[in-house]
Amino acid sequence: MQDYGGYGGDFGSTPPLPPMPPRPPRRRIGLLSYLAVALAAGALGAGTVVALYHPAANSSSSASPQPSSSALAPAPAPLPSTAVPAPSSGVPGSLSKVEQGIVIINTTLQYSSERAAGTGMVINAGNGLVLTNNHVIEGATKITATVAATGQNFAAKVLGYDVTGDIALIQLQSPSGLHAVPVGDSAKVKMGDSVVALGNADGRSQIVPASGQITGLNETITASDQGGTVKSETLHGMLQTNAGIVSGDSGGPLVNAADQVIGMDTAGNDVSFTQQQSTAGFAIPINTALSVASQIAAGHASSTISIGYPPFIGIYVSQGNSSDPQQQAAAQAQQNNGFGGFGGGSQTCYTNDANLPVPSTIAPVSSGTLVIGTICGSPAATAGIAAGSVVTSVNGQAVGAPGSLHAALSKFQPNTTVSVTWVTPSGQRKTGNVTLTAGPPL
Repeated sequence: MQDYGGYGGDFGSTPPLPPMPPRPPRRRIGLLSYLAVALAAGALGAGTVVALYHPAANSSSSASPQPSSSALAPAPAPLPSTAVPAPSSGVPGSLSKVEQGIVIINTTLQYSSERAAGTGMVINAGNGLVLTNNHVIEGATKITATVAATGQNFAAKVLGYDVTGDIALIQLQSPSGLHAVPVGDSAKVKMGDSVVALGNADGRSQIVPASGQITGLNETITASDQGGTVKSETLHGMLQTNAGIVSGDSGGPLVNAADQVIGMDTAGNDVSFTQQQSTAGFAIPINTALSVASQIAAGHASSTISIGYPPFIGIYVSQGNSSDPQQQAAAQAQQNNGFGGFGGGSQTCYTNDANLPVPSTIAPVSSGTLVIGTICGSPAATAGIAAGSVVTSVNGQAVGAPGSLHAALSKFQPNTTVSVTWVTPSGQRKTGNVTLTAGPPL
């Protein structure tokens, strides 16, 4: 598995958004891990936030939790596919031109009291389009981007993302003075080619180069993120390099000898193969990344591509796979590792997942999704759903394990009103209309 390069940390009094399960430094770990950096994980014993995960093929957004409709502004209108440049290998560039197009991305993960950092590349200066990894913006309730070369700061919005391919497209607001990175052709990359990986190494807010060679083509890897919504992902067609790609480099450029971007830094560290162990870095070929970005810019959602922000109901749930609420509670208590164990219930809602306790009283039903906590000001809180309740159906469709609730909600878009049935801790069965709002990307 591979580690994604990003950084995360505690923002203190940021408005509450649904937290994710406990995440130590926000980096994927395993044989390969993502390269985003967590800047100080403030959450201990969090529950998974309920939002849409994989959008339906005809959905224009995927789900993720949010506290109130004003917390996240709606995504800007999609841009035409022509806004994203096609790869070209014949245009000479210079490393300085590549560096002019690199941005340092910082995100607030309000619901989990964290921050994260990674890297991005400007691919269309006029429209402010920035290419990065999905795991860099995963769970973000606020995104800012700083142009490394000039220090210009911009607020950014998510245009869309592909979770399975780990690709995201964001748009800088009121863009000016930007320079797009020169793009090469990843189809022409060969074994042994010299490369330089650039990125916000270790989240230090500066671009650090790392030289190496291409050591593998068309590689298939599995990357995992400890604490993220997506536990592991299999990525195909990757470029492998021995350049020193580290946490924080995620979304940064892999540059060839002609000073053109031929890949997007994505995962690295502690890669294990059948016959040997070595340290390696992996990048998504730029042709692949730009193809997905073009679809996002054109507003073309699919079974893998989500456009804009996902729908959000605003509850914390367990990561367990069981449909039995009691087993979900036990799994969450074990995940908490002593922090916020059993005994919750006096607090009516939560602003983040720090020390989130497992409810002491649970609805007396044998199947459904247990609500560990409700986000203050969220659609669920407004409807009266509280910790210890068990959600049993959405629009008449029965739900069991938390994953089935994600699947049920993923059919809808933000601002859609759905019928939710739940059982209270005292055993009362209730049904109410809940208007989903927009939440952070998954």
